[in-house]
Amino acid sequence: MKTRRLGKHGPEVSALGYGAMSFSDFYGPTSEAASHALLDLMLEAGVTHLDTSNVYGSGRSERWIGSYLKARPAARERFVLATKAGISQDASGARKLDNSAAHLEAELDASLMRMGVDHVDLFYVHRREAARPIEEVTEVLARLQAKGKTRAIGYSEIAPASLRRAAAVHHIDAVQSEYSLQTRAPELGLVQTCAELGTALVAFSPVGRSMLTDRPLRVGDVERVPFLKVNPRFAPENHVANLAITDRFRQLAAEMGVPAAALAIAWLLAQGEHILPIPGTRDPQHLREAIQGAELVLGPEDLARIEAVLPVGWAHGDRYDPVQWIGPERYC
Repeated sequence: MKTRRLGKHGPEVSALGYGAMSFSDFYGPTSEAASHALLDLMLEAGVTHLDTSNVYGSGRSERWIGSYLKARPAARERFVLATKAGISQDASGARKLDNSAAHLEAELDASLMRMGVDHVDLFYVHRREAARPIEEVTEVLARLQAKGKTRAIGYSEIAPASLRRAAAVHHIDAVQSEYSLQTRAPELGLVQTCAELGTALVAFSPVGRSMLTDRPLRVGDVERVPFLKVNPRFAPENHVANLAITDRFRQLAAEMGVPAAALAIAWLLAQGEHILPIPGTRDPQHLREAIQGAELVLGPEDLARIEAVLPVGWAHGDRYDPVQWIGPERYC
């Protein structure tokens, strides 16, 4: 497995990581044993970058990582662990954002306990609380780093301008953002700003929530996934249109002799050495296909062919609905 640096001061990690939101039931039911089997596969393949959050399955993702590390203590030295906090609930159960010092440290402490570790390698603010100055929040993250509770700090779903404000206070090791052939908004400033500042761009949903694979969810399948059921890109008319367009990409991948997911991952890795995809899946075969993408090397002609079948702006529908947009920063 090829490696890349997690920010200019960070550790070497596998070029391909894994998003452990799939250890919750977000995309469908799974089990602790199945999640542990995926962790075994990651170590066998050299996938060392493991990303989770306190809210994935209300802590279940972290607990299952913790039970794996307890059973296999040597794995802790091989995995680079990242987790996130900053999403909370009000008294009525509605989602709210909390970037206060008390909340972030308490949630990080709880994450460490669930995973059975004394520190994580990277701690993100999961969603920025707009009313709280990002400079103040960055100082909180820096104090957590100084205490040894995390070795690196980052933000998820922030704008390039916010990254610059934060970086003026303390170096930001990583920014996490949705980025793929389907979602290319990061190219309007975030990719460039991260490269300039020596910040890793950790790309989640790199295969477009299945749309850039050989087995995309079909119309009707999304009814069992609450997030996708209300997501504009999976609304029936948009979904049909997006499937028709991405059929061309699947055909191209077949002509090139690789899985579509592998080609999508390879394209993303070709966009910059600071870009680190973290696909999430419950299926070992899907993970193997993503791993294959980390080994592909695409030349200029290959990239041009991909751009020809999936030009910028091809996707029908916004990437989030109004509720899902609460927290992520728009910047274009």
